[in-house]
Amino acid sequence: MTQHDPALLAALQKIDTPTICNALEELVSPRQLIRFTTKPFVTNDSDDAIFVGYARTAMIRAEAPPSMSPAERKALRLRYYEHVATAKPGPNVSVIQDIDSTPGTGAFWGEVQTTVHKGLGVAGCITNGSIRDLSMMARPFPMIAGMLNPSHAFVHVVAVGVTVSIHGMTVHDGELVHADRHGACVIPHDVAARIPEVNDLLSRREAVILTAARKPDFSIDVLREALSKAEEIH
Repeated sequence: MTQHDPALLAALQKIDTPTICNALEELVSPRQLIRFTTKPFVTNDSDDAIFVGYARTAMIRAEAPPSMSPAERKALRLRYYEHVATAKPGPNVSVIQDIDSTPGTGAFWGEVQTTVHKGLGVAGCITNGSIRDLSMMARPFPMIAGMLNPSHAFVHVVAVGVTVSIHGMTVHDGELVHADRHGACVIPHDVAARIPEVNDLLSRREAVILTAARKPDFSIDVLREALSKAEEIH
């Protein structure tokens, strides 16, 4: 599996997800190939929480009791825990698709799961399912989820290491994902190392326009000049 320099991942964690998407729009062609979430989430952490890591995927259900035996259910959950553990290579992000007809019927995530995953070194979670126990969750352990729910119902793991879809974003196991309160996106391995330099370029271009827009004498003529100057920055 592709493994990136830890220094790169640390740099990416300092950039918010919308800015990551801006860089991807410069690096990925055509743009429709960029994968990102398209529905809102609830969060459990501070507004500035950002997390990035390798996707460790799974699917869950909660609407009805599991059809598998207790032993099979236990074995599958243990296999999931082994899958998200950070030895290969980490940091990992748990990406769980709730495949119920009404996703979020039962919460997989709460005090126990956040504590377990934080202990295993998992960087955070992205899910279309629900979360609960907000005041008792392990901290810091950033999550973005489809909704809040007080009950875990019959929640259980049904698949591990599979391709999932989270609010419009397809994720393959092992892909690099980036998330904050705005949502999440997939960073293709082959362009990840270029994101910091492209982000710097875009920031310098935007700075010219923002500086102009904040001037007391800002006008359409000032804007026209700023846009022209921004285009000259390479």
